Amino acid sequence: MTLPRPLPRTLVGQVILLVALALFVAQAINFALLLQERNRLQLTGQTAPAVYRIVDALDARGEREDEPRRARFVEGAPTLEGEERPDIARRATTMFSDIGLAIHSVRAVEHRRVLPLRRWEKIRMRATGTHENPRRGGSIMLAAEYEKGRWVIAEARLAGPPPRFGGWLIGQTLILYIIVLLPLLWVGRRLARPLRQLTGAARQFARTGAADPVDEGGPGDVRDLTTAFNAMRARIIAMLDEKDRMLGAIGHDLRTPLASLRVRAESVEDEGERTRMSQTIDEMNRMLEDILSLARAGRSTEEPQKVDLASLADAVVEDFVELGSPVDMADSDRAVALVRPQQIRRALRNLIENAIVYGDRAHVTVAREGDMIRLTVADEGPGIAEDRMDEMLEPFTRMEGSRNRETGGAGLGLALVRAIMAEHHGQLRLANRPEGGLEASLVLPG
Repeated sequence: MTLPRPLPRTLVGQVILLVALALFVAQAINFALLLQERNRLQLTGQTAPAVYRIVDALDARGEREDEPRRARFVEGAPTLEGEERPDIARRATTMFSDIGLAIHSVRAVEHRRVLPLRRWEKIRMRATGTHENPRRGGSIMLAAEYEKGRWVIAEARLAGPPPRFGGWLIGQTLILYIIVLLPLLWVGRRLARPLRQLTGAARQFARTGAADPVDEGGPGDVRDLTTAFNAMRARIIAMLDEKDRMLGAIGHDLRTPLASLRVRAESVEDEGERTRMSQTIDEMNRMLEDILSLARAGRSTEEPQKVDLASLADAVVEDFVELGSPVDMADSDRAVALVRPQQIRRALRNLIENAIVYGDRAHVTVAREGDMIRLTVADEGPGIAEDRMDEMLEPFTRMEGSRNRETGGAGLGLALVRAIMAEHHGQLRLANRPEGGLEASLVLPG
């Protein structure tokens, strides 16, 4: 089972994902810092009114005693009822220190009670004619020991909860993503388009040996890469064309003396010697044809066409049967595929010849397996050792060391079949049969 890839496959997708993750981390850090500062400001806002009243009360000591004060002085440690708020006590201590006021000890408690209405609230209620609605609220009781054993106590209301800023932060993040990622996406598409064209041209070149030049566009680095690819493509095509011309010349130059040898062989009076010479000339012709076909593999000029592979295999088998070869074919349903018919004929013929030479008989079947079509040639021979399966697909490799056609030829058949399958995006598969013999299969996309 293949697990899904955690990252996009394309370079542009990975860059965009990386930038998106970096923005997310930056916004997360920003959120943490904002939350920390917001909590500090909230704590300061809760502490400042009570601190102000204590400072005001300490500054006004010794003045008129009949003036109303919002702080009271007590002797001895006061008893404060409510929930201890050490965070407010620490913040108050810092604020006292910041203004240069020496305080020995600070205590703070929070308690809930029905709060009296403020003056503006009473005015509004009289103006609207509504009745007083008792409401519960919080207050902070702050006690500061300004001298040994002497305390001053002040009370202040707690401010309401601060407005939420999560939605604002989410909106800010979305705007940031739009501002950063949209231009990045545009640049990525501009970068990816020539890269996709370059990839397509490279794949086409690997498959067919020819490809159209790629438009030289995009950023400078990509344009330089495209230019280098086009230059390499032109040079490789020129080399392949030169190779084809050279192979054509070699084939022509070798066939001429072989034809001359055949004519001379006909003048030999000894029939046995004449037959052996003709067989040798035929063997050289077949070997020359195999070598040239293998050298030209991947640059076929034959156009692909839709072919019923069952009918094609039946025609090939019929040719062998007419020559008296021990070949049979199982009944098969239609199996249409886009192939180069002459190449598939050549591949199937090579497998059947190998089966006859090494395995006495050839049994041919054609079957559809999902979206693939399998042409199988089975024999009744000794098979191939498992450790030599891959070796047998290499050129000039045979089961035994001689080059006698009757025992296997030059060892180019399977190599040529594999090259034909590669050109058709298929596979040549070899496997030993449980009941004995070798099974060679041409697996083609249907």
